[in-house]
Amino acid sequence: MLNGLASASSLFLVAVGLSLIFGVTRVVNFAHGSLYMLGLYVAYSMIDWLGATPLGFWGGVLLGALVVGAFGAVVEIVLLRRIYRAPELFQLLATFALVLLIKDAALAIWGPEDLLGPRAPRLEGSVQILGRAIPEYDLVLMAIGPIVLLLLWLLLARTRWGALIRAATQDREMVGALGVNQAWLFTAVFALGAMLAGLGGALAIPREPANLDLDLALIGDAFVVVVVGGMGSIPGAYLAALIIAEVKALCIALGTVEFLGTTFSFSRLTLVAEFLVMAIVLVVRPWGLMGKPQAPSRVASHIDPPYRPASQAFRLLAWVTLGVLLLLPLAGAAYPYALVLAIDILVAVLFAVSLHFIMGPGGMHSFGHAAYFGLGAYGAALALKGLALPMEAALAVAPLLAGIGALVFGWFCVRLSGVYLAMLTLAFGQIVWSVVFQWDDVTGGSNGLIGLWPADWLSSKTAYYYLTLAVVSVGVLLTRRMLFAPFGFAMRAGRDSPLRADAIGLDVHRVQWMAFVIAGLACGFAGALFAFSKGSISPETIHVARSIDGLVMVLLGGVQTLTGPIVGSSVFTWLHDTVARETDYWRAVLGAVILGLVLAFPQGLVGAVAQRFARQEA
Repeated sequence: MLNGLASASSLFLVAVGLSLIFGVTRVVNFAHGSLYMLGLYVAYSMIDWLGATPLGFWGGVLLGALVVGAFGAVVEIVLLRRIYRAPELFQLLATFALVLLIKDAALAIWGPEDLLGPRAPRLEGSVQILGRAIPEYDLVLMAIGPIVLLLLWLLLARTRWGALIRAATQDREMVGALGVNQAWLFTAVFALGAMLAGLGGALAIPREPANLDLDLALIGDAFVVVVVGGMGSIPGAYLAALIIAEVKALCIALGTVEFLGTTFSFSRLTLVAEFLVMAIVLVVRPWGLMGKPQAPSRVASHIDPPYRPASQAFRLLAWVTLGVLLLLPLAGAAYPYALVLAIDILVAVLFAVSLHFIMGPGGMHSFGHAAYFGLGAYGAALALKGLALPMEAALAVAPLLAGIGALVFGWFCVRLSGVYLAMLTLAFGQIVWSVVFQWDDVTGGSNGLIGLWPADWLSSKTAYYYLTLAVVSVGVLLTRRMLFAPFGFAMRAGRDSPLRADAIGLDVHRVQWMAFVIAGLACGFAGALFAFSKGSISPETIHVARSIDGLVMVLLGGVQTLTGPIVGSSVFTWLHDTVARETDYWRAVLGAVILGLVLAFPQGLVGAVAQRFARQEA
């Protein structure tokens, strides 16, 4: 429990900054974990420069936090201030681009190796408490969390600036109407949140090495704490950090327990426990333990343009594109890698189209869509190797596992909306990833499963390419057909005006639930095709990074266009492959490209083209 208290302080420092930023600016900052990582790296360099003395250590920690805070202010002024009026998902896309840029900047400055910092001077020993040795530094961390909580409470409750922050958290439109300079308020809040994340990273130096994987690892934990505690609630963030840290510590402490002749391994729950807590809280109390339902915005909501059937010109372009794809294997002799890349692009297209099906027409944002991709991939693998089914049968039944997952998870998800729905999908996605990662006997654990090759008649890349093209083409066509059927109009009615849709007799939740299942089945097919194309799968297939990739694909093309996910997934996959083969710093290049596209085309690539043609016609 004492170890849990120490971990809770570190987790609180990261999460409270994210909570402040979201509460005021409404930006879902995916780069917050990168700020934590940056704080650790900067503090490491500062301590190395100042010397490992008490003054040098604590001075380095403080300087690391201040540098990250200043960096956060620059990010807000240069980037975020330009896109506050853009849709929330595009703000998320911009912060994801920052993740890529910061990661490669850290790689260029500090290198790829883990950097283990020094222990805190004069706190290297331990203290005996109830017969257990507790590190002295952990006792300091236990005190730092409540101290920061008290200081933040005094700042928010006793100062005019704090009153403005609390007012903006409740109703930022009214704050602007009263004449408050929102631009500088947002900058100050973002800088404070970044500084707290940097402080959390800097204080972790004696406990963990600085490494390049901390960004996405920490952002998941931070989201859990913020959502469980309540968006914008400082005490809620501390309470949630305590609960999450103690639950994980308890799982480690219990280890393996024998009960009625059955062995239960609680230590295996360490990865999934926090997401189970978040899922339960979101289902029972969607706004968190100490949060409040968000006030409705007074800004007129954006009316999404209606989807229109394909024009003659578009149909002709589609047939030409299909003809080019059918002739692509003819170039395989000269460019053997072309088919490999084409298969990857086609799989990404079906993945993105399935996600767009619930995001665009359905209005349901998912941060855990990779769960169904992974369930389809593992379903194919288990059917082939566990049930000894032929490859063709395994490919056919694999999406059923993804459909069952969507059926179960969707029942809970469709009862929420906005960021809470997105966070619940993230929780379910991470639960699936955790189970796959730790269930060694069935899924192979972290090693994954190998030997997943197609049938003999599909052993050549050309044959498998044509199979993939056929499945993806049918999947894209069927989902498009559904959107112009009564079911698709019901989906859009529930998205645009759920109260009116309910008043005319539509069961909005049931329609959204069915859409969730359809999207899960299509995504499961993409996962099964991916498994047989690569010959192996691993837990990375379900990781949150793949869900983020799916969001990037949809947003890059344009979420309010039917062609957007196809174009966005193709461009993203091609860019990712091409840039990764050209330079070691491919993340930075890809991040810069995404950032440029976000700033230049906030409606997405296809959305920008459609908007230009609409203006010309007008």
